[in-house]
Amino acid sequence: MKALVVDYAGVFTDDGMPEVVATMRARGIKTALLSNADAVPAGLPDVFDAVVVSGVAGVAKPDEAIYRHAAQLLGVGPGDCVFVDDVARYVRGAVQVGMVGVHHRDLESTVDELAVLFGLAAAADQFEAEDGGGGGDVE
Repeated sequence: MKALVVDYAGVFTDDGMPEVVATMRARGIKTALLSNADAVPAGLPDVFDAVVVSGVAGVAKPDEAIYRHAAQLLGVGPGDCVFVDDVARYVRGAVQVGMVGVHHRDLESTVDELAVLFGLAAAADQFEAEDGGGGGDVE
């Protein structure tokens, strides 16, 4: 996986999710916001390589075109993207174009899924083995 695409309201607005996106981007993962909003949300932090909003793009989730547009802006194919949304219908739309879908329910479960999908779990497991399994958080 080369890219992370997240919804705004209900996902990115959750406590801790902006930091997750920033961390993924710092690790070289391309990031995009994909929202059915009319305009780019005010005060959006600089953690995205691309921002796609329905009001500007002229198409909305779950239309396949908006997912393809987000991937294109990131310079990757849909099959290289993980899409996170709290609305299952929108996750299914992303999956239909080849993205891997994560149905966001809470921060912890989404972070667990992302760790597996982006190969970060192996790094966490390795750290625990080197650390003796007891102590310290892996960012």
